[in-house]
Amino acid sequence: MPDAREPDAHRREERAPREGGSPRARAAAKPATAAARPVIAVFGPTGVGKTAVAVAVAERLRARGERPVAVSADALQVYAGLEILTGVASPAERERLEHRLVSFLPVDATSSAGEYAQRAHAEIDGLLAEGATPIVVGGTGLYLRAALAELEMRPSVPAETLAAYAARETAALEAELRDRAPHLAERIERGDRQRLIRALALHELGVEYPPARREEGGAPHGEGPAPRGEAAGTGLWTADTRHPTRLVALVMDREALYSAIDARVDAMVAAGAIEEVARADADGASPTARKALGFADLLTAAHDPAARDAAIEAMKRRTRQYARRQLTWLRKLPNAERHDVTGRTADEVADAITSA
Repeated sequence: MPDAREPDAHRREERAPREGGSPRARAAAKPATAAARPVIAVFGPTGVGKTAVAVAVAERLRARGERPVAVSADALQVYAGLEILTGVASPAERERLEHRLVSFLPVDATSSAGEYAQRAHAEIDGLLAEGATPIVVGGTGLYLRAALAELEMRPSVPAETLAAYAARETAALEAELRDRAPHLAERIERGDRQRLIRALALHELGVEYPPARREEGGAPHGEGPAPRGEAAGTGLWTADTRHPTRLVALVMDREALYSAIDARVDAMVAAGAIEEVARADADGASPTARKALGFADLLTAAHDPAARDAAIEAMKRRTRQYARRQLTWLRKLPNAERHDVTGRTADEVADAITSA
């Protein structure tokens, strides 16, 4: 399966210049083949079976004469060397459906939503121009936004600026932010060095960070920059997607999902996820790569065999908690088709999606 490999993994977060006009106008200006075929977005919580459903949907589209290609919308599947941990489609699944934007960055590289958005837009635009059907697959809210909408990205902060703030004591950082922007200081928990450093560095560039909380009229914390036209985190999936998009949300009974997650973690461990994480650590995995769900837990298991069982259980617990947040988020999305996959095969779900 060919991947979109790019040697420069450290590009700035600003978007590349694009032709003028609104996203809707740009989509309308594309070739007729692109306008006639919507993007399909298959998303849902971790463990729900997104990849299997996407593959089954693709086979049905192919039988109709379409050319489906999956575009991953996952923050961590970009890393080569973490395929087991991040749940990248298996070689057999990638034989049945080409997957792009997976396994193309070395584990020591940093990555951002801005860099991903540039790549995803190029992939989706190119596929539509060729008359293909992009199937965007993912469960991360920010990366789905990045793939499907125009993001208002914060500017890149010079490394030397970040280093200068990082060299200072936490108390001094808190005092300076209270003096400069007390309303921003109130949004950061005491002792949160990472956010303090980011807030001070961005303030130098005229950017307010963290963004206002939802009750203050801003996007919710942890969801990143808001796309144009989004109102309190709910308006993404309407007029401001870059192309006409069919949104397919997969949901599952919570207890069934938790059981699937536990089985998935056990399967990852059996497939060598602990050894995979140990190799990535030895290869100098970047702070971004280390954010992969379960990385820290399995690294503990690798270094301390006596803690293996407890570490695996911790990973299961964190994954269930993450999936619960994902379910809560996607159930609130307007204009998304919801397909309950509980007790159904991927083929049954794909039949329902492609017959709608």
